[in-house]
Amino acid sequence: MEQPDMVDVAFVLTAFVSIFAIVDPIAVVPFFTSLTSGYTKAEKKKVIMDCVLVAFLTLMLFAVGGSYIFKLFGFSLPAFEIAGGVLLFVIGFEMLHGEKSKTRITEKDKEEALAREEVGIVPLGIPLLAGPGAIMTVMIYISYHPFSQDPWNVIAVLLCIPAVMALAYVFLTFADFFFARLGRMGALAISRIMGLLLAAVGVQFILNGAQAVYLEFLHAA
Repeated sequence: MEQPDMVDVAFVLTAFVSIFAIVDPIAVVPFFTSLTSGYTKAEKKKVIMDCVLVAFLTLMLFAVGGSYIFKLFGFSLPAFEIAGGVLLFVIGFEMLHGEKSKTRITEKDKEEALAREEVGIVPLGIPLLAGPGAIMTVMIYISYHPFSQDPWNVIAVLLCIPAVMALAYVFLTFADFFFARLGRMGALAISRIMGLLLAAVGVQFILNGAQAVYLEFLHAA
């Protein structure tokens, strides 16, 4: 049988749409706006760069060697879902009650500079952009075409990741445009709504992870 030497355009387009849909950078915009309320323009740009870069590296890492990483460290995707869900719930709970997140303390606090940078890593980069669903999606599409047999389609799918991250960068860069005329009270109301949604996303991640663990237990029994 002749070895494929061309990219399956339909397959790659499907992979791109799937990765974009599961990453869903549009849905991350309100979370970004709420979490970076009060940040300077330079700080927001740094957060955007951090979250996009971290999400890109995470997805590429798991796309290339995800199955080996899980085996090496001995943890499972459900464990990743549960841990990420707990983190999201805590942050969402704080936002819902109008509290300042532990990632934002005081303007003059020396530790705030580090905390502000970390917002781009967690929760924006992981797990909002590069969450369990996105990790699983890229791993599945890569597994469809072994590199040794069909390298071009593997490379094409890998290129979908930076393409999606580029779109995420654009959406987050212009995030403030959508909220420019809401005012302080409007921003606070949205922040609390986003806190509720963020907590709900966290709970859903926990449920998904717990369900997977339960199904594994039943299968083992």
